[in-house]
Amino acid sequence: MLGVPVGLIDNAWGGSSCEAWVRRDILEKDARFKAMIDKWKQTEATYTDAVFETQKAEHQAKVDAWVIARKEALKAGKPVPANPPRAPQNVLRGQHRPGNLYAGCLHPILGYGIKGAIWYQGESNASRAHEYGYLFPLMITHWRNEWKQGDFPFYWVQLADFKPEQAEPGDSDWAELRESQTMSIRKLANAGQCVITDLGEANDIHPKNKRDVAERLARWALVKDYGLNLPYRSPELKESTFEGDKALLTFDFAPQGLRTIDVDEVKGFALCGADQKWVWAKASIIGGSKKGTNQIAVSSPQVPQPVAVRYAWSDNPICNVFSAEGLPVTPFRTDNFPMITDPANPNGIEAQAAKGQEEIKATQKKRQEELKKAKIQPSKSAKPKKAA
Repeated sequence: MLGVPVGLIDNAWGGSSCEAWVRRDILEKDARFKAMIDKWKQTEATYTDAVFETQKAEHQAKVDAWVIARKEALKAGKPVPANPPRAPQNVLRGQHRPGNLYAGCLHPILGYGIKGAIWYQGESNASRAHEYGYLFPLMITHWRNEWKQGDFPFYWVQLADFKPEQAEPGDSDWAELRESQTMSIRKLANAGQCVITDLGEANDIHPKNKRDVAERLARWALVKDYGLNLPYRSPELKESTFEGDKALLTFDFAPQGLRTIDVDEVKGFALCGADQKWVWAKASIIGGSKKGTNQIAVSSPQVPQPVAVRYAWSDNPICNVFSAEGLPVTPFRTDNFPMITDPANPNGIEAQAAKGQEEIKATQKKRQEELKKAKIQPSKSAKPKKAA
């Protein structure tokens, strides 16, 4: 479209964590990341080469067993076992340790003249989506400071739809990470996001349809940096009002209105009342599903007085509202209920995981005490010995 070659520096590492792309001392100086750094310091103090060698030996034993099982299955005409066990990774050299990928991948290319950057990452940070809300903007600002080329454009792909579909509405760490990505647009200059909740696959974290992803990213650059006139930004919630038993939503970046795909029925909306119990809701695009306005009305007979609305709020949302120009509506929520990825939330992922660990420890301790007690107490059926 530009008529000139465009060069790309491919500097990707699959499954990486955002903190690995930030200089270590930047994170260590920021109190918001103290828990993260403390956890890694503990790992660094205990994870030795000997530990890694033990992991490799255990892995090799599993591979040997897999080879034997595969041969026996083939010989017997039975289904062969799944892929061989995955090799262990030295966590100190991998793509999750803070600062690792900055030092090994990014730092060597600092200084190259660039027009901008595109980014597709977030899966490994989903369970810490609350933290990502300030980690991701910090990373982008950090890169710009290091490159010394001003606020160069930075465009990213929002997380795709992935994992099993949820039968009922509720909380989702992937939805929370998508929200953190969306909020980053408002915190940064020259930043943009393409939404792909219609392009993912439930069983493949790497969607095969990469062309549409690339074209949605390209729209941002073509419009913002090369002056073309194209639709480029997905509709985003602008305003929500609640009146009686209905919520009315108004959207930005939908100049020609909204429409549905696949079916006329609007899908993907959930409502809750003051009890914060979510139910699927009926939604209608004002003006019709074929080519309506930029407003949607949402209601449910189960929620006579709604206080909050969510759209496409799950790991793998079933949602079908697009701009008239063909870009999917950005997932959103109108509430500010505690995030399940916020460590301060007593009902969050981290707190529940800690509670689970404590319950396991308590069960193990109780079992050990029962076994110890059983060993030192005589059996009830045992007869006392007569005196000599």
